[in-house]
Amino acid sequence: MNESAKSHHTGKPANTESSYSVKRADLPLSCPTPDMVLWNSHPRVYLPIEKTGRAKCPYCGAQFELED
Repeated sequence: MNESAKSHHTGKPANTESSYSVKRADLPLSCPTPDMVLWNSHPRVYLPIEKTGRAKCPYCGAQFELED
């Protein structure tokens, strides 16, 4: 990746973990999350976590748990 491209991709890599904890302040929940780099990831999908406190991404299988 050239230096110009690197400057446009800041944040943590997307889909590198299988389990994530999120807070109510992070809602609405999407995978990848807004602070993840998207260039090598699946399309962003919004996940309903409010009712059960848990959600699973249909693309990558990442598990999300609401901390509050």
